[in-house]
Amino acid sequence: MRAIDYRALAALDAVIGHGSFEKAAAALAISQPAVSQRIRTLENAAGTLLVVRSQPPQATAAGQRLIAHFRQVRLLEAALEAPAGPSAQLPALAIAVNADSAATWILEALEPLLTPPSCTLDIRLDDQDHTLSQLREGRVFACVTSETVQVAGTTSTPLGVMHYICAAAPAFAERWFGGGFTADAVRRAPALVFDQRDALLDRYVLQQLGAPQRYPRHSLASSEAFVRFIEAGVAYGMVPLLQVGAELAAGTLVEVVPGAGLDVPLIWHAWDIQTPLTRRLSAQIIATARKRLRQAP
Repeated sequence: MRAIDYRALAALDAVIGHGSFEKAAAALAISQPAVSQRIRTLENAAGTLLVVRSQPPQATAAGQRLIAHFRQVRLLEAALEAPAGPSAQLPALAIAVNADSAATWILEALEPLLTPPSCTLDIRLDDQDHTLSQLREGRVFACVTSETVQVAGTTSTPLGVMHYICAAAPAFAERWFGGGFTADAVRRAPALVFDQRDALLDRYVLQQLGAPQRYPRHSLASSEAFVRFIEAGVAYGMVPLLQVGAELAAGTLVEVVPGAGLDVPLIWHAWDIQTPLTRRLSAQIIATARKRLRQAP
């Protein structure tokens, strides 16, 4: 592509961001055929398909790269725009974080940026083993991840370690694990995982028993409800120690294997875009995480 049509890039970004051509047209205040035409023109110039016309539309790898470029340009442009009073349009940032960080320390990190608001945030939740793919695909500016793989054009900063324990209600632990955390008990006791990609309990079982095991599992993609379900005695599962200190102190939760846990190092990956807003965001995330998470000696 010799020259990039930024109006067409805006249309591409809107279609993927809003999940439909119709909503993209409304957001851009143009007709739906105009959105389609701009994207067709962009595809012709790029010489490749940029959008899979599914429900919702999906960006191809080439489309994701162009969207990432467009969003980075918009961030840089936002840094050049002088504030025009309280009604000025705020710059937008998208970040991906794991649900357990969102439930424990992310608000503390982001609050200074939001009171009063210096940007609008699109906070996307995913497992810490998968948030990096959103950064790699250009869907977010930065992410909290457990992955150490470096993505070209980004910087990575260690944040600390989130310590997980295997928790259960006291009666549940006595019923299912009264004889110990054995392979037979694991194969019978109902577990709770965040979603089917959540491998924390698999790793814990391997750590404790030395071999992988199959076990019955429920899934619940909500950190807050996750703890409540375990506290109610319907399952056991991996929870951040940072999140359940009060429940352990009150005795409504216990460690299935006292003193045993699993450490998950967290890393902040961000596109190397240096604006006052992105620098402030990264500084807040890093400082807060290092205060709330365990740090290596």
